Formats: sequence, structure tokens, C-alpha cells
Amino acid sequence: MSAPADVARFRVQLASQLGWTFDDNDVPQLAEVLRKRVAAERLDPAGYLRRLSAGAWERELKTLAEELSINETYFFRHGEQFRALAEMVLPARILDRGVQRVLRMLSVGCSSGEEAYTLAIVAREAQPGPDWIVSVLGLDASAAVLKRAERARYSAWSLRETPDVIRERWFRPRDGEYELDARIRSDVRFRRYNVASDDADLWRAGQYDVVFCRNLLMYLTPELQASLVRRMTGALAPGGYLFLGHTDSLGPRPEGLEPQHSHQTFYYRRPAVPSPSAAEPRPEPAAMSAAPAPVAQPREVPAAPADRRSQNVHEQAMRLLRDERFAEALTLVERGLGERPEARELLLHGVLLAQAGRLAEAEMVCRRLLDADGLNADAHHQLAVCLEGGAAVDVAIGHYKLAAHLDPGFAMPRLRLGLLARRRGENQTASAELDRALTLLRSEREDRLTLFGGGFGRLALTNLCRAELDACGVRR
Repeated sequence: MSAPADVARFRVQLASQLGWTFDDNDVPQLAEVLRKRVAAERLDPAGYLRRLSAGAWERELKTLAEELSINETYFFRHGEQFRALAEMVLPARILDRGVQRVLRMLSVGCSSGEEAYTLAIVAREAQPGPDWIVSVLGLDASAAVLKRAERARYSAWSLRETPDVIRERWFRPRDGEYELDARIRSDVRFRRYNVASDDADLWRAGQYDVVFCRNLLMYLTPELQASLVRRMTGALAPGGYLFLGHTDSLGPRPEGLEPQHSHQTFYYRRPAVPSPSAAEPRPEPAAMSAAPAPVAQPREVPAAPADRRSQNVHEQAMRLLRDERFAEALTLVERGLGERPEARELLLHGVLLAQAGRLAEAEMVCRRLLDADGLNADAHHQLAVCLEGGAAVDVAIGHYKLAAHLDPGFAMPRLRLGLLARRRGENQTASAELDRALTLLRSEREDRLTLFGGGFGRLALTNLCRAELDACGVRR
């Protein structure tokens, strides 16, 4: 068994050289991999780790990538994303590429090839004519899985979500497996690539119509996550699309991208025309830069008395809400609402209406908020609370998921999703959501706990999560 100090150093080297991060639950697996690699190289742990930290040990990094990769995948995995690709994304890109007649797509972390080949199949099905070129590049750090991808033969289990018509059109039974049609194979190529390294040609600006990078970001260090997202965004063509895994989110306003939502899934679009704020500053001509024209600066206007009254009302109402004096808080807010209330005032009003059992009115307030800003995670969460209270549970789940996706640090929708899954007996889903909620509750904002905690504080909500996790069979 590897010593804890050696495993800790091993984790540091994996983060440094592969950009991969592992949590404490992965320590037993890391210890076993380290033990095996030390034995295979006939070194002691200290000598192995010294050589690994020295760099330029490409052969060993390749082996580690194969040992530690998670390669569970299949064709048309998360089919809602491929439906969005077929019905929304590719028709738009085909319009934009009408002159070039080329569709270029990238699969980052492609594993044994199912995702990359699915991209090619969907593009072939969507292409308007035989003169179009479909080009898909699959990237993975593991040479072993790429070798399986290039073989292009798969078990029936890998095709378990593949529509029958697609299976009949693009696969042929062979020796107990299914071999992919040569036309699809010709559209796809594979390349071994470590995302911790840069490559100017691979990430050349504006070359891909679609990039898929699903369930990879969660395994990377925060620095590498940010770097990879920047590279993928820059490599998208204007109007191109980025698909991430369900566990990955860039928040409501990622730099250089616009969140999209259709087919019950999220994805991102690079705007065809950059917004002025995102555009690179252009240097002024030499003759102009010496004496720039004066620009009028906006004056700071002191808050009007009405603004101060609104602030005071909001603070008083939040105090009453914390004290569970819901009726008094509602009366205070409704008296203080002006003709054009701020978003926070509307949100508080919606919360208090729901607390009073006036769910239909609360729902209307939330929808008013979302009409003004469809990316408001708090409004989606509160709308879900109203819908759940009105027995529209399936619709509520959709809005809880939207809230969690729009703000990955928002604990409350994760908690609600976990509780609803427990109610349905879906313990695996419940444990994942509750475990995430338990982590996020440590840093959840106080105002959100007040608004959405139902009178429970951080400690009580944490204990609730732990109790429900225990009921799911998860040990804490």
C-alpha cells in the first residue's frame, strides 16, 4: 500500500502534468495505480515520483492516462443533446456554411469513439446534399481507447440508445459485434492529445462549427478548466456551438458565449457578431492617438429618497422573513412596491406570496421576473417552488435543473432535486444531488438561505441533507 505522503505527491503531479484533479474519494484508486506503476518501473516510490516530476516522461504519462481514464460511453448518450444538435444547431450551421459546404466538429475527450461517430452520423443525416463534407476530430489522452475507436466495432450494449433506423442504416453485424459504415468512418479521425498542452493549429481561431466536451471539465484543475474553455470558445466559428456535460456549467453569462436552451438541455453559442464589450480594443490611428477627443463621463447621481426607502423596506422585510414573520413581511413589501420594482423586490414578493399559500400570484411574479431576465437562477428556483406546490412536479424539476445549471454554486435547487428524487425512490440520483447540495451549503449566501430555506438555517439544512443521504444508503 502506498504511503499517504506519496499519494499526495502523486496527486500533485497528475494535476501539474495532466491537469487532472482527484478528490479524497479517489485516494484508494490512486494509491493502487501508484503501487502498480512503481512496481512496473522497478523503482521505489520516491524514485518514481522524482522521475515523474522531472518531466519529459511521455511514455509514463500515456500509461497513467490509460489507467485513470473513465471511459464509460455509448452512441447517442444523452440523446436530448443530439436532438438539439440535429434540430437546432446543424440547420443553423448549414445555413451559415452554404458557400463552403463543410461542417467541422470536435469531440474533446472522445474515449472509444462513440461520441465522435455519433456526431458524424447526425451530421450525415442532416446534410442537405452529397457534395457536403463532414469532418469530425476526436481527441483523447489514452492511446488504448483511441485504438478501439479506430477499429470502429462495437457491442450491442454500446448501441443501446441508438434508434433502430440509425442502427440499420449505419451499422453492419460482424462476428458478434456491429461494424460502423465506411462512409461514417471516413468522416472521423482521431488524435491522442493531452488537454494540459496547447496546440496552435488544433485551437486555430474560428475553425469548428460544433465542439462537444462532455463530463471532462469536472476532472480538470480549475486553471485548466478555464484555459480549455477559452481555447474551445476561440476555436468556434462565429455562430458555432459548444456542448458540455450535464455536470458542467459556465454560469449564466460566460465570456464570449450565449447560453442556449432547447430539447430540455443546455448548450452555448458563440455570437455571430461579438458584442461591443467582448470585442478586442482597436488601436487608434497615430494621428488621432496623440489628442483623443474628450469623452463625456456619466455623473454619479446620489440615491433619491425613494431609492433609500426601497432599500429600507427590503432590509426590514428580510429581517421579518428571517424571524418567520411572513405575514408582516408580505404586508410591508406590498405597501412598498412601486410601479417599477427592482428584481430583488419582485423575488422577495414572490417568495412571500408562496409562503402565504398564494401560489398562483407567486408564479405570476416569478414569470414576470423571467420575462425580464430569462437567466435569473433565483427566479427559476422560486418558480419551481411554486410549481412543485401546485403539483406540477415534472415541470418544477425542469426549473430546478435550470437554476442549478445557471448558477453552479446554488445549493437550494440541488437540495430540492435530491428531496424529489428521494420521494420517487430514485436513490442514486438523490444521493448525487444531495451530496452536491451538502458541499454547496457550506458557502451558500445568507440571503439565499433566508429566501429559500423555508425558515431553516444552514445547520438545519445541512443536517437534513445528511439524514436524507443516510436514507439513500450513503455513508458520511
